Amino acid sequence: MASSVGTTSETPESGSTPEAPDSPARRGRVRGRRAAIMAVPAVAITAGLAIMTAQGALGVQFAISGMPFTVTADSLDGTGFEQFGGLDNMADNSPNAGDTGGQVLVVTSAIKNATLSKLCQSVDLGGTNLKIEAGAGQDKVQATDLTTDSTEMFGNASFRNIEIGNDASTLTKAGVKGPIGVFSQQADVVHIDALRQTNYATTAGVFKLPGLKLTFSSKAC
Repeated sequence: MASSVGTTSETPESGSTPEAPDSPARRGRVRGRRAAIMAVPAVAITAGLAIMTAQGALGVQFAISGMPFTVTADSLDGTGFEQFGGLDNMADNSPNAGDTGGQVLVVTSAIKNATLSKLCQSVDLGGTNLKIEAGAGQDKVQATDLTTDSTEMFGNASFRNIEIGNDASTLTKAGVKGPIGVFSQQADVVHIDALRQTNYATTAGVFKLPGLKLTFSSKAC
């Protein structure tokens, strides 16, 4: 799942002189951004998940709103796991862009088949939270071809048959292929207890939410 990073237009401040398209300052910013995208720290996997930075995965599918949402689950069990970094892009002139240029650096996680217990998702709407809960009973949340784009991820994780340092274009476990030359990891099986994520995007081929409950609440997940 590879994406191209969209370009964004910037309005110069009052009284300032717009930079020429090929000015040294602009070229420096572009080179700096590319360098940040391709910087790939090798992070040891302990109680949490390793984080890699690279080129994005979900940007080609839709423009994100730029409003982060929280996802928690008591546990996640998945088969076919892949992970690499990326850039998600907001719609042009999004009021949520701030000084980011309309881009968010994220970690993309892909799972072929996932089961989640006591799923909770909430988004802050300013004074209240839109909250979704499911899978609290005997039937758990089921998802296929699940991907999430996260800026934070916490939990106690274990992996089976993990491979670290793959080229993202060669991934095979979840059916997702990233860009060539990008650092990634994959595993046959992943288990995470006390999962907590800050996400900007989620996609799934199938998403089954037994016991679905949608409410407005003063309390987030």
